[in-house]
Amino acid sequence: MGHSPGTMRARLLISSAVEAELRRLGVEPPAGGVRLERPANPDHGDWSTNVALACAKAARRAPMELASQLATALSSTPPAHVRAVEALRPGFVNFRLSPSWLWEVLPAVVADREESYARLDLGRGERVQIEFVSANPTGPLHVGNGWWGAYGDSLARVMERCGYETTREYYVNDTGGQIRRLGESVLARRRGEPVPEEGYQGAYVRELALEYDGTEDATPAGRFAAERILENIKATLASLGIVYDSWYSQASIEETGKVGETISLLAAAGLVEEREGATWLLSTKLGDTRDRVLVKSNGDATYLAGDLAYHRDKFLVRGFDRVIDVFGADHHGQVASLVAGVSALGVDPGRLEVKLGQMVSLVEGGTTGKMSKRSGNFVALDELIADIGPDATRLLSLISGIDQATTLDLDLVRRQSMENPVYYVQYAHARIASIGRVATERGVVRVPLDQADLSTLVHPRELELLRLLDSLPDALADACTTRSPSRITSWVRDLAGAFHGFYHDCSVLGPDISDDLSQARMWLVEASRVGFAIGLELLGVNAPEAM
Repeated sequence: MGHSPGTMRARLLISSAVEAELRRLGVEPPAGGVRLERPANPDHGDWSTNVALACAKAARRAPMELASQLATALSSTPPAHVRAVEALRPGFVNFRLSPSWLWEVLPAVVADREESYARLDLGRGERVQIEFVSANPTGPLHVGNGWWGAYGDSLARVMERCGYETTREYYVNDTGGQIRRLGESVLARRRGEPVPEEGYQGAYVRELALEYDGTEDATPAGRFAAERILENIKATLASLGIVYDSWYSQASIEETGKVGETISLLAAAGLVEEREGATWLLSTKLGDTRDRVLVKSNGDATYLAGDLAYHRDKFLVRGFDRVIDVFGADHHGQVASLVAGVSALGVDPGRLEVKLGQMVSLVEGGTTGKMSKRSGNFVALDELIADIGPDATRLLSLISGIDQATTLDLDLVRRQSMENPVYYVQYAHARIASIGRVATERGVVRVPLDQADLSTLVHPRELELLRLLDSLPDALADACTTRSPSRITSWVRDLAGAFHGFYHDCSVLGPDISDDLSQARMWLVEASRVGFAIGLELLGVNAPEAM
């Protein structure tokens, strides 16, 4: 599982040879061993090491001098698979490999298949809770919620494949002032009156007013509306393949005394002070820029108090090893106080990660849409899904990192052309399926893999596909450690580009192709199918067999 034997064997042989040569030169290798990485520029070779830079100071040599000595020695007696070694400034040693190492990649991919290839154990069973979307149930989800929802769900998929035990959670803000304002808005619409200035104006409020037959009390009216809206939210997210393990009620925190218990724990730690008629968290003692109010002078607990009670439940009651919160960028100001509060509860703040999702804008006919839930002038996520489909919605939301503002051109997405990144990726998988259908029609059957002559795969398009398949475990590890599912999107798009090039330049079943080459290419197509299946599943996108 994980890396292919081709990668593992080639890496081990090269790193061992470099270590041996360092010792021959009287240089002690790094304590962690010689590390090999893929050069950022593919023209620089297949693998590279910065060991000369790492060891030069202790060895009292110039990095480039040491790199050149290593390259010269390793070129004279190269490790298996290595056809060229060169030194590049300021002190890298780069290796170019023969295709033989890539021929070991294909059997590993098709043997492990979707179930086991590129499955890592980085997490070693660590329990991680990922809380994402958590939009107030005061109106339909907007497009930004969908962007962050796809991020949270795909991050969970990536971490699960890397050996973490993940829990997806939605924190339901079902109490407080926004629920009362929602109720007041519903009641006003039911009476045929204007919605209060701070209320909710959308058409959905009119529909809820027609359904509600309760009292004129704003709180039960608001909770009735919130429950209906939450049902819609669940259905919308499910249509994107996002299913939560837990829907956690804010009311369950505030109405069970957990906020008071949490403030008492902080007070016992000497981190609470009463002043100006309010209760303060002395968060400056924990690195925050200022102290924060926990209970206002009117007796109402602040959002921070509720958040700390909620995070105390996450870490100290339910026992998650790590918590990842996905917030909108408008929550930026709350991060420092939340981290300080978690630390005050005795939790290592390094166990809390906060990811901030940036703005999403839609462009149609050259016009950019602005979104506001209260004004009713927003683009509902349901509308976007109905327009471009769930696959396009998810894939487009995962093209760039969550920390980058996004502008989505709806006119481009609707076009079924290679300019459309969703069509580009899915069409590559459909081409794989079409090759299989043609083979079936012609009665061509793949021979057992051990009977296929993979050494016939020497075309640059074929080798590019094999390199990409071999790099999937590294892309997955990178996506996991950086919390960036967009790294998988980039890999899938690269694989699609490589397959389109292969499809154009390398006939699989053509009359002028030898049986041996045809069989090897059929197995390469199958390995590519496995790669697409893994990558698209991590993104939550379907792999269609026809377009």
